[in-house]
Amino acid sequence: MTEKEVRASFLEALVIKSTVKQQVYENTLQTFTILKKVLEQLEKEYLKAVKGKLPDVALPDFRERGPFEAEFKVGGDMLIFSMHSNVFEFDDKHPVWKTKYIEEDPMRSYCGVINIYNFLADSFKYNRVNDLGYLVARIFVNKDKHFFVEGKRQSDEVVKDFAIDTISPGVIRQIVETAIQYSIEFDALMPVYDQVKMATVDQMMQKISHSKMVTGKRLGFAFNSDDV
Repeated sequence: MTEKEVRASFLEALVIKSTVKQQVYENTLQTFTILKKVLEQLEKEYLKAVKGKLPDVALPDFRERGPFEAEFKVGGDMLIFSMHSNVFEFDDKHPVWKTKYIEEDPMRSYCGVINIYNFLADSFKYNRVNDLGYLVARIFVNKDKHFFVEGKRQSDEVVKDFAIDTISPGVIRQIVETAIQYSIEFDALMPVYDQVKMATVDQMMQKISHSKMVTGKRLGFAFNSDDV
């Protein structure tokens, strides 16, 4: 190939890839918009169901935290829903590459991602910036609006139905409620004694104003697939 042909080929590939990535971004943003509407609806339904049965501080509460983040507090748990603004491709060992769907069109492997994290609600209430959260699920969306989800108690098949599963409010609700249920049942455990038997003066002074001592649901324990 001549230098001109090489340049033309490169520019054509650049245009194709950039166009695909922009479409993935728009599809992921649209998915995140649906997700926020689902959370808003869940807040209304949960409030109606538990009003008068829970103290006010434990009532469900949905809030948007910007174009790429939202939070949903329920009981002592805070779920953070975070859309990444970039588009990603999977590493060469990921099972997605073994699917016929991706083999037919490798551009389908480019995905946007929405992460779902679980924190203790008190970590935010008391500004405990060193507290730990856990990734409980992540949703991948591609240029065709197809998706799959990885996470705790989500589908065991992972990428099996990537070729046929498309985004809808009903699907998003199922993913979200699975994450909420897991988070509520995923209780905080007391860390083993030897890991907390010493503390610095600074930690003790800060503890008076709600602590720099690290808190997390599994502090000192491995976070495995069978935690619950």
